[in-house]
Amino acid sequence: MQMRFESSWSLTLPRSALTPSKTTEFALNAQKRLGTLVLLAVLLGVLALASPDLLIRRTLFAACLSLLALSCILMSIAQRYNKRRTAMIATLSEFIANDSSPSFLADKNGEILSSNLTARKRFENDVDDTLSGMLKNTLANPSGIVFRLQSRADHEGSAREDLVTRRGHLRLAVHQAGAETYLWRLEDVPTAAQAADGPTLPMILVGRTNAVLYMNEQARKIAGGRVKTLDRLFKHLPVIPGTVCDVSGAEGLTRALVSEVDAGAGRRALYLLPPGAETMAKDGWNVFQDLPVPLLKISQEGDVQAYNRLAASLIGVALKDRVHLSELMEGLGRSITDWLGETLAGRAPQQSEFLRLKRTDKEVFVQVTLNRVTEEGVPALIAVLNDATELKSLEAQFVQSQKMQAIGQLAGGVAHDFNNLLTAISGHCDLLLLRHDQGDPDFSDLVQINQNANRAAALVGQLLAFSRKQTLRPETLDMRDTLSDLTHLLNRLVGEKITLTLSHDPVLEPIRADKRQLEQVLMNLVVNARDAMPQGGQIRIVTECTDLAEPLERDRVRVPPGRYVTVQVSDDGVGIPSDKLQKVFEPFFTTKRTGEGTGLGLSTAYGIIKQTGGYIFVDSTVGTGTCFTLYFPVLEASEVAAPVAREEKPKPAAKHGDGVILLVEDEAPVRAFASRALRLRGYTVLEADSAEAALKTLEDASLNVDVFVTDVVMPGMDGPSWVREALKDRPGVRVVFVSGYAEDSFGETQIKIPNSVFLPKPFSLNDLTDTVHQQLH
Repeated sequence: MQMRFESSWSLTLPRSALTPSKTTEFALNAQKRLGTLVLLAVLLGVLALASPDLLIRRTLFAACLSLLALSCILMSIAQRYNKRRTAMIATLSEFIANDSSPSFLADKNGEILSSNLTARKRFENDVDDTLSGMLKNTLANPSGIVFRLQSRADHEGSAREDLVTRRGHLRLAVHQAGAETYLWRLEDVPTAAQAADGPTLPMILVGRTNAVLYMNEQARKIAGGRVKTLDRLFKHLPVIPGTVCDVSGAEGLTRALVSEVDAGAGRRALYLLPPGAETMAKDGWNVFQDLPVPLLKISQEGDVQAYNRLAASLIGVALKDRVHLSELMEGLGRSITDWLGETLAGRAPQQSEFLRLKRTDKEVFVQVTLNRVTEEGVPALIAVLNDATELKSLEAQFVQSQKMQAIGQLAGGVAHDFNNLLTAISGHCDLLLLRHDQGDPDFSDLVQINQNANRAAALVGQLLAFSRKQTLRPETLDMRDTLSDLTHLLNRLVGEKITLTLSHDPVLEPIRADKRQLEQVLMNLVVNARDAMPQGGQIRIVTECTDLAEPLERDRVRVPPGRYVTVQVSDDGVGIPSDKLQKVFEPFFTTKRTGEGTGLGLSTAYGIIKQTGGYIFVDSTVGTGTCFTLYFPVLEASEVAAPVAREEKPKPAAKHGDGVILLVEDEAPVRAFASRALRLRGYTVLEADSAEAALKTLEDASLNVDVFVTDVVMPGMDGPSWVREALKDRPGVRVVFVSGYAEDSFGETQIKIPNSVFLPKPFSLNDLTDTVHQQLH
């Protein structure tokens, strides 16, 4: 085992802050020589006054004034340098203020200019003006170490050194942070045994001269404290690896099996292991049982030969003598016997593995670290266990979060590309329909293409809902009114075998959500509940107001305290198995048979609820039923506004007039359809495949353009950017933005562009031409 130390901290400063510039060196020299120049000027002045010769007196006075002028210039330079240095020290002090390791700013003489809170707390009993004084009770020779590191930093810009102290391993690092200013940082460094995740065996790090460089906590407990040399711990020297040795411990003489591992640089790590069950019974050595880590002794064949109390508590009743390790744990992905054999042979790629215990009462994960030992010539393994249940839970949460984020980004990107394709398909289908009447044999085929393109657009809309990139139209809602309007449709959806019951809180406060999307969520949940009860049953929808005094934490989500309107949709169906419960919100995951569902219903609900600012949870028991609970923040009284009646805008006349349209679209099929559609309505269309091409076209000052129709997301300059540039010279031109993404993704940008509207893809021929007509009129 090779011991390596790697710093987890780095400092990035401007190059000019690391190496003194010529100006800085000049300023430093000016400070040093300022007094000399002033003194010399005074001396010349005195000599001038004392000289009888007029010419000499004038010459001396001229030299005196020159030196005084030079002194003033140097003083000014020195003052500016001091101001800059003071500002730099303040900046660096702010930089290190929240560092978790002790950090200092010091000058070239080691005088401390600034220190962070961690340093002041750690060295509160060793307060001193110098860095060496601060470290006098930490390092054996702080002055020599500080000088050595500072000299290296002067040549290389930075330096660091790993040191062994009474408190363990430390790393002292220094960075040159300006002329005669140094940034020092002290960091606790784990040893190789400490760096391994999970608990470790008692370990002693020994140098070439048998000096004890480090002892971990378990070793200090056995020895009764820190020892400096091996002869204070072992009765007989030299210590022979693989043999049982007498150890002078806190409770007298004990015996331990010694295992040695090369630690690099002439150092070696000695592990104190239990000498075996037989030796323990004979000598009455209780250290094995009392060690603060779960331990197993395993034979070459994988049978448990001995274990301590913590191991028995962790593994449970299944742990007993001669039981094979594979009967206690699983999840390695290969044979446990092979893993043990590879470790014994020294071929294992890693000593530590995460396994799942075969406990029936609860789910427990353990990290198992194997250490090879030899007792009386027979190899065996000592397994150090660590309860990794919480770690695996956090890992699962992180993986789930990353997976949902990745799927959301993928869904949004796929939806954008599909919207472009569907715009071209449905648009060219509209163009064909203009040339075919209902009596034409191809008319029905074209209608089928159009309808299926619309269905595909609805599917893409669900992807956008999951990725939270759809356009929402939030309004103030009363959940009772929303459900009342939806009841008739829901009763038709559930059929005659199922009873739908609604229960409302008498005092239900308003929320803010998109009514159409919220109805979609409720419909999806009710349809799923119906499908879970093929033989019939009851679906219950319950609404109520809930006050959360404390944060609600469940399913890897934290709901902050506050007042919420909750909606529960529960059924008496078949339920969802626990291993599938956390996957129900993933796109395309479904337990239904092929053709019965897309797997997008719950993912759509999840996206809509999250985009609304709410929360959705699911509870389910196989054979009993499922309950989905939705949380919506209550709308504050100050936010509730009386609903404003929508002003019905009269639809524009069907006829279209003349106008010049600049169409900017990077997708050739979409551009071809939009261009033909607009020309069919009598407009003059100028085409551009990029923002840069559009701006090039507009360089012709004689060209009159009435409307810009532009895609939002394009390679190079995007739609809003080039439109803002174009409007500087043509402020009266109106704009139609089209995009396969949601309007909200650039809504703030659009608001800042006057006379602009948004048209989502996919759009039909009439959608495009009517929108342009509205902008012109």
